[in-house]
Amino acid sequence: MRGTLPPLILLAGLLAFALWNGGRIADDTARWRAQLQQADALAQSGSWDSSAAALAESHADWNKSQTYLHVVSQHSAVDEAEAMYRRCQAFAAARELSEFQAELAGLREQLRLLAEMEQFSIRNIL
Repeated sequence: MRGTLPPLILLAGLLAFALWNGGRIADDTARWRAQLQQADALAQSGSWDSSAAALAESHADWNKSQTYLHVVSQHSAVDEAEAMYRRCQAFAAARELSEFQAELAGLREQLRLLAEMEQFSIRNIL
């Protein structure tokens, strides 16, 4: 029993971290998606300056987590979301509603997938 205790403690620690990480990523991405939804609603109402400000606020919030996301997530998924944020900002500056909404929808989906990739599930393990 003595020889199996350290590996069991290590496995329990890894499981706890996996569960915590999945929850953290899910909470963060839900917050970012809500911020993007607000930016979309503002753009639809014609408040482009407010929409751009909401988008910039969401991007700043996203940037605070970049180091952590690059450690625990796939770099390609994080980099793609970053590129989508930048395209959204360009469409907001150009006031292109249809392009802006399409890119926002894609970004919200990318964030959902990012959270899904970090969930502790049998599908992600296998």
